[in-house]
Amino acid sequence: MNKGKLLWVDDEIELLKSHIIFLTEKGYEVDTVTNGEDAISEIQNKSYDLIFLDEMMPGLGGLETLAKIKEINPNLPVVMITKSEEESLMNDAIGSQISDYLIKPIVPSQVLMVCKKILESKQISGEYVAKDYLSDFNKISQSLMMVSDYEDWIEIYLKLVNWDLEFDKHPDLGLRQSLNEQKRECNREFGKFVEKHYLDWIHSPEDYHSPVMSPQILDKYVVPEIEDANGPVFLFVLDCLRIDQWLVMEKYLLEMFDISKDYYISILPTATPYARNAIFSGMFPLEIQKEYPELWQSGSDDERSQNKFEKDFLARYLEKKKVKLRNEMKYMKVIDPEVGKNFQQNIRSHVKTHFMAVVVNTLDMIAHGRSDSDILKEIAPDEAAYRSLTESWFKHSSLLGMFKVISEMKNAKVIVTTDHGSIRSLRGAKVLGDREASKGLRFKFGRNLKVDDKHAIFVSKPEEYKLPVRGAAVGYIFAKEDFYFVYPTEYHKYLSIYKDTFQHGGVSMEEMILPVIKMESKI
Repeated sequence: MNKGKLLWVDDEIELLKSHIIFLTEKGYEVDTVTNGEDAISEIQNKSYDLIFLDEMMPGLGGLETLAKIKEINPNLPVVMITKSEEESLMNDAIGSQISDYLIKPIVPSQVLMVCKKILESKQISGEYVAKDYLSDFNKISQSLMMVSDYEDWIEIYLKLVNWDLEFDKHPDLGLRQSLNEQKRECNREFGKFVEKHYLDWIHSPEDYHSPVMSPQILDKYVVPEIEDANGPVFLFVLDCLRIDQWLVMEKYLLEMFDISKDYYISILPTATPYARNAIFSGMFPLEIQKEYPELWQSGSDDERSQNKFEKDFLARYLEKKKVKLRNEMKYMKVIDPEVGKNFQQNIRSHVKTHFMAVVVNTLDMIAHGRSDSDILKEIAPDEAAYRSLTESWFKHSSLLGMFKVISEMKNAKVIVTTDHGSIRSLRGAKVLGDREASKGLRFKFGRNLKVDDKHAIFVSKPEEYKLPVRGAAVGYIFAKEDFYFVYPTEYHKYLSIYKDTFQHGGVSMEEMILPVIKMESKI
């Protein structure tokens, strides 16, 4: 088996014959030349996987040869071999995009290690990833039979997310389908667990072992930071952020902040008008409806009009909790790129602000945009590509620019969270209801709603779920797993339109198990 084709460039190549024989026996094909000019000629006429390049050669030197190699093929890996340990030389070589370097005298095992690292590391690590996943697959399946509380579900979901990210690095392993099927199985059991325990979570006394949920976010994570602050405190709520999306974003922030993570469970429905208002008010939707009827009822049932009063809810919450601020609380909603850019440019003016809340809607717009755009569906045809799209946006976003500016503020703290996640909806569930029923794909409210109970959670008494009461006989349904609701009228048309879209409002690990991130500037 040919493991790769190498070119070794060294004016003393005869002295390296034993190394070349050793590599040949290990399955590599090795060509040799004694000078830079011949190396350039070989690379122009043949295809190589790796170059070993001596740094000190008569005529065209190693660094000059390296520059010409990169002109011909910028992606060709080059290992520089040198007698010098001078740091400046190493910097020059590394700055010229070498893949590695070796210092003479070299031994065969060093050379083999470099070859494996550059040419076989993906294959070798893939083999270990596959072996580890197959072992973990069985452990996850077994753990489903022993789940006792929400913390077990958080642990299971984090394992699945980590395997998703690992498979992003090894797309050719052929295990993605197995993982997807396991996630579907887990979501089926998660839906049953939520249906069984949700009422206990929201009605139990404080000493009951229930998860932190949307209305407790401020009390648990934000107020303590405000009260302990020696610098500005920022709360960023990134609409529709999943844990996997955060993890592809987080790596760009590790050098700026000290980062810690926790997790919470969203209320139902996992939709912006309910979950985000619950965060900013510290209340369940029914409590909001009772205490602030003028705010809850003044909006229609679409997401934008129902979330016009977040700043008011937040101000009233802080007042009720008697949280003392050095100056006025600030609030900002980033609804388009231009607003984001302007805020990025002005965020330094908040260096003395005690507390500021920022809502960023971009990820939600990406999710909805993908549903409506054939081009975005082509760019992000699956969840791996959806994460890649998230990463591409974040790398070039004003949000990253905001975080960078905040990281330069002394004693700055940032709490990042979300109101809900989203799930890739792949299966339709036929639903019946009257004309006044709401239009959501993952949750609905209305009279006489009917759907297979395998596909949804029924709520006939909204007050039990601390949901707004909308009139006699008006109930709610929440889609389980990856189902989405479709009416019988033109069923196949709408089944096709909404299949493979990212939706929220229902019951799934992706929508309900959410991150709360604390970032502290290193200054």
